[in-house]
Amino acid sequence: MSYNNALSVYQDVRIKTASQGQLIIMLYDEIIKNINNGIELLELNANGKKDPSRIEKINKSILKAQEVITELMVSLDFEEGGEIAKNLFSLYTWFNQELIEGNIKQDAERLISVRNMITDLRSAWNEIIDRTASDNLGKIVGGVSIEG
Repeated sequence: MSYNNALSVYQDVRIKTASQGQLIIMLYDEIIKNINNGIELLELNANGKKDPSRIEKINKSILKAQEVITELMVSLDFEEGGEIAKNLFSLYTWFNQELIEGNIKQDAERLISVRNMITDLRSAWNEIIDRTASDNLGKIVGGVSIEG
């Protein structure tokens, strides 16, 4: 089995076995990765020799980030999520608008702002997942006495 095929199988298994919270973190990671790529390319154009071929790469990176944000938007459950889902929807809408403006104006600051906020959201989700796992572990282990 080739390396690329093995990596693809690993990624498929990782996604299929992930919890809902872990999937959200993976999506945030993908957004951050693509925004970072766009920022890096923008800064190369700003600080060095401008390369028109980078503009297409910047655009693709930002569009990929927007697609993932849109996927998060459509997955929101407004009945179960209530006010939190509404707030996330508004935030995701703002993220996409800022990414559009940052892309059009080639403005790295807008991209950095969105990336930083998504990084904060990712950290919050990670903390929730850690607490939930810890609470569940306590429930599972709590009924077992190893003292005898």
